[in-house]
Amino acid sequence: MKIWAVANQKGGVGKTTSVVSLGGLLAGLGKKVLMVDLDPHGSLTCYFKLNPDSIEQSSYPLFLHEGTVPDDLAQKMVCSTSVPGLDLIPASSALVTLERRFGVQAGMGLVISKALAQLRGQYDFVFIDTPPQLGVLLVNALAASELILIPVQTEFLALKGLERMMHTLQMIMKSQGHELKYLVIPTMYDRRTHASVESLRRLRVQYENNIWPGCIVIDTKFRDASSAGMPLSQMFPSSRGVKAYRSLLKYLVENLTAIGMKVNHG
Repeated sequence: MKIWAVANQKGGVGKTTSVVSLGGLLAGLGKKVLMVDLDPHGSLTCYFKLNPDSIEQSSYPLFLHEGTVPDDLAQKMVCSTSVPGLDLIPASSALVTLERRFGVQAGMGLVISKALAQLRGQYDFVFIDTPPQLGVLLVNALAASELILIPVQTEFLALKGLERMMHTLQMIMKSQGHELKYLVIPTMYDRRTHASVESLRRLRVQYENNIWPGCIVIDTKFRDASSAGMPLSQMFPSSRGVKAYRSLLKYLVENLTAIGMKVNHG
């Protein structure tokens, strides 16, 4: 079971879109995929027409047992989606209270690792959608994951957000004493604008050893798929956005051996 977090300390850069797009493509290949929403705003949860303000079956109860996860609790929090092979542990807006309640409590940083251990063998891939703020939820996601995917919008303010994210990764690596493997993913690229072209150039120079060679282009069909609550690949399989995420998935699979993982593709 491969566990990947999709993270950035700036909102609106394509985290949820990346989770849904990659998860949908893998489910279409016959893989069993679990998505975990750890963002109190619940964008991923809302994408699949669930309400974070009223849902009981969510990631929130996983954190209510002093750092332990009771047997079978993770399984009880899993919801099916309309896409075969694609499941979801939704977010509850109550997640926003965790920082105040447990932010400094020892042992709270491994809750998601323990929860996912209960599901090992049931899924081929897990994608964790994360909040943009540094705190117990983001730390849980990073601690549970073998690879961090960092979507970055190709505009100048997003580059500043990426600097904050890199600082966070360095801080967590220092505290945990091991390396966190990550890949920067340029998103919302528009070759018609100088700002987008220049931002992509700067990203490739600054992060040359940890950046995907491609980019996710702007595609208005992402909005249509979101409105329908379906992965883009299920609705518009020939769209530019699907082609871009398919290329990203191919790159990830072909380069997994470089980070100590293998998976059969196709």
